[in-house]
Amino acid sequence: MHARHWSVISGLVLVLLGAVVAHAQSDQQTVSPPAAPAPPAPAPPASVTIIGPREAHGVLGRDVRSAAEEDMGHIVDVIVDRSGTVRAAVIDFGGFLGVGSRKIVVDWNALHFGHVAKTSDSITLELTKAQVAAAPEYKEDAPIVVLGATGSLQPLEDR
Repeated sequence: MHARHWSVISGLVLVLLGAVVAHAQSDQQTVSPPAAPAPPAPAPPASVTIIGPREAHGVLGRDVRSAAEEDMGHIVDVIVDRSGTVRAAVIDFGGFLGVGSRKIVVDWNALHFGHVAKTSDSITLELTKAQVAAAPEYKEDAPIVVLGATGSLQPLEDR
């Protein structure tokens, strides 16, 4: 009787093992691989603006003159605030052949670009040479003192 019980038990074990294996195989077949992420949507095309050669000119390196035609130096940098608004220009002022010059900062609104049609044309500054000579020197990583023509400058607020 023992042999018969063992054959029944071993038959049941085989049936159960077959069912477990079949169930595992069916689970493996129904599990689908994770879906690949959808490709990102293409970026919209960049906007394009065309500016005519007579409508705009670069300012870096441009000579700056007073209204009395005094040589005031040339623009070496433009200062913008955190919002991207142009606030001032850095002018390399004074000296002779680069010796003894210093950088000063003037309010952007004190510059006039009305007669700038060619790269050789200068920009007019609404300040005198004496006013600019008295301005403190610009130094990077230090508070910027901006020289304005009208005294209507608004301070840049910390945000």
